[in-house]
Amino acid sequence: MALCDDLALLIRQEQLLQFEHFDEDIAWQLGSWLVQRAQSEGWPVLVEIRRFERVLFTASRPGVTPHHHDWVRRKSNTVQRFLCSSYRIGHQLAIDQKDITQRYNLPASDYASAGGSFPLSVKGAGVIGCITVSGLPERQDHQLVIDALCELLGHDRTELSLAEK
Repeated sequence: MALCDDLALLIRQEQLLQFEHFDEDIAWQLGSWLVQRAQSEGWPVLVEIRRFERVLFTASRPGVTPHHHDWVRRKSNTVQRFLCSSYRIGHQLAIDQKDITQRYNLPASDYASAGGSFPLSVKGAGVIGCITVSGLPERQDHQLVIDALCELLGHDRTELSLAEK
């Protein structure tokens, strides 16, 4: 089943894509890479990198609307609540054939189980924040974050990329 295969890869991504340390300079590098990629592709995306208590980087491209800001907020809330990617939660819910309200009694107005937000994990410290992208289809939002993390952390993108649908 494709969902189960994807879910296994999403878990592997979270296990491998971890930092030795994370600070404002790394947030800037990561965010800048994401914005440059979006700019080169002409994508209308909003990028936010945050420790859970504060925003470290935010940028938007032409075409971003308040709707995208709301998606970023909801996806980030999901990562903060579950300490895993919003796309992983979406896959787990799809396998269970439930939505976030049915399974966890959480309001869809505050939580989104769509792809695009990924945990910022530091080895030895755990999840300290998240990287969120909104503006593309959810699988592409998620993959854009994975591409950036692979680039910055030196992982082979092909090993950690989801198959295109």
